[in-house]
Amino acid sequence: MSLLGNLTLDAVPYHEPIIMVTLAVIGVIGLAIVGLITKYQKWGVLWHNWLTSVDHKRLGIMYIILALVMLIRGFSDAIMMRTQLAMATNGAAGYLPPEHYDQIFTAHGIIMIIFMAMPFMIGLMNIVLPLQIGARDVAFPFMNNLSFWLAAAGAVLINISLGLGEFAKTGWLAYPPLSEMSFSPGVGVDYYIWALQISGIGTLLTGVNFLATVFKMRAPGMKLMQMPIFTWACTWANILIVASFPILTAVLGLLTLDRYLDFHFFTNDGGGNAMMYINLFWAWGHPEVYILVLPAFGIFSEVISTFTGKRLFGYTSMVWASGAISILGFVVWLHHFFTMGSSADVNAFFGVMTMIIAIPTGVKLFNWLFTMYRGRLRITVPVLWTLGFMVTFSIGGMTGVLLAVPGADYVLHNSLFLVAHFHNTIIGGAVFGYMAGFAFWFPKATGFHLNERLGKYSFWCWQIGFYVAFMPLYVLGFLGMTRRLNHTNNPDWNIWLYIAALGAVIIFVGIVLQFVQLYVSIRDRKQNPDVDGDPWNGHTLEWSTASPPQFYNFAVLPKVHDIDAFTDMKEKGIEYQAPDEYMPIHMPRNTAAGMQIAGAAGIVGFALIWHIWWLAIVGSLGMVVALIARCYAKDVDYYVEPQEVVEIERAHLASVTTVKEEAL
Repeated sequence: MSLLGNLTLDAVPYHEPIIMVTLAVIGVIGLAIVGLITKYQKWGVLWHNWLTSVDHKRLGIMYIILALVMLIRGFSDAIMMRTQLAMATNGAAGYLPPEHYDQIFTAHGIIMIIFMAMPFMIGLMNIVLPLQIGARDVAFPFMNNLSFWLAAAGAVLINISLGLGEFAKTGWLAYPPLSEMSFSPGVGVDYYIWALQISGIGTLLTGVNFLATVFKMRAPGMKLMQMPIFTWACTWANILIVASFPILTAVLGLLTLDRYLDFHFFTNDGGGNAMMYINLFWAWGHPEVYILVLPAFGIFSEVISTFTGKRLFGYTSMVWASGAISILGFVVWLHHFFTMGSSADVNAFFGVMTMIIAIPTGVKLFNWLFTMYRGRLRITVPVLWTLGFMVTFSIGGMTGVLLAVPGADYVLHNSLFLVAHFHNTIIGGAVFGYMAGFAFWFPKATGFHLNERLGKYSFWCWQIGFYVAFMPLYVLGFLGMTRRLNHTNNPDWNIWLYIAALGAVIIFVGIVLQFVQLYVSIRDRKQNPDVDGDPWNGHTLEWSTASPPQFYNFAVLPKVHDIDAFTDMKEKGIEYQAPDEYMPIHMPRNTAAGMQIAGAAGIVGFALIWHIWWLAIVGSLGMVVALIARCYAKDVDYYVEPQEVVEIERAHLASVTTVKEEAL
């Protein structure tokens, strides 16, 4: 038995020039970053203030950095696939071998959903939600840090697969029997399982943490039906996380037993049933879509309400519409029975159930329109993303309702029409929402504004690029082009594949502009400061703090009497009141335990992928030891003394006074 299990030098794909060049570029960028941190002597700052931080705001920023890094990786896969399909027409082979294309295909789906969209969503939730409810932190700060590092460990594993071994060739769904050991004997599916499993457990912990935060740590006087709509949207999403992610954990566990111990849950023989995998997977997979989209809906509500200068129309209906979406999210997956040979009455029932989710979504759209009606809408970057979403998502929703018709679904579900539909909803819904939230809360999180002009350029590239990239896929679906093809031989399809590739290039320009915007904004940060913490004349409590917020969030917990708590304070003239005295503030202490446990989990995952059993045992022991050490740690909190609070609050109130005087 080899000391390194199945890991040999043959696992390095040195015969693949695309991969080797990519790895070389990553290596150079990595060394440059390490060199810069060393040059400016920032290792101590990085370690003490960021990597070991339990501050929800800093963890939120780290989540978003992870999301942006994985966006680069995921979009690289996307543009490679679109280029391949544009080149591989009229029977041509293109430039990607089939086995390489299939890996890219799988990696793109997993990265964009699990390692781009989820961290982006959780990052925004981390930054904003505790501030919105007037809390000083989340319910379990250490668990929050651990959740982030588990997500990062999963991301590291999926990136290691680029240079050691391979990734799954099964598509992001990893359907048996293709994912069985007999059909996928390599390590690709194992990378898939452990990257998803480790990050999924982190996400589940996040869901539990934020539900506890919302139900236990709201500001005095804040009733559930006075919570900001973004908080409500995140709460419904977290309920979905807690309900659906255990299903993912279980189904991946069963698939692991199939592959490693020759069980027969999903195999073609031994009493297994591959359909059971499909049902279990989609019982998580479809709620996952709404986990991604619901917080985006909350962002749009905040943006529209803020930039119209009005109270959100139909607050109660928004809350219940979000609740209806989260419950119906567990029903929508049933349309997968359409193609499983079910009877007409079963299909009719599931079809109607799938369509019904369009109703609460429509309620939201109408509420945003009515909020804008007779309001003075300021056309800012967050508003542009919102307006772009309303048009784009409406199209995606309508094509979703069309796919809920069993007869249509039977014809279209395995075509590019479906690919266009889910990109329509995920990009036009979730990603547009996160971009709106990113621009909206950026000054709050950092203390300076994003460059507005570059933000608008990026939006228009994304918006135009989206239509050019994905509307042709609807056409190709109607023309009969099936999903998961890596080359074609039908002249009628060619022009649409060329247009789609052009669309991907336009989106690429939009992504580049976003990174340019970040660079320019950071470079010019002293020219665009957010001085008073309320740059948009916001309605909710996060805007009452400094930018970036004080590390303890609130010196005195605010008392809430209205849905728009900060607007209510402004109307009563009590928004920036300093109390006679400040009390000591109890705060959690930073810890490296989250990194240690997640690092050990990543080692276990890597060891199990390559069957390095001694390393798996060492990693497992490392996890247990780190967890026990954390359980017995005594120095886990401290008090911020009143004198320090006084100094910080005086500086903030002085900035606010300066801004008010300048406004007069």
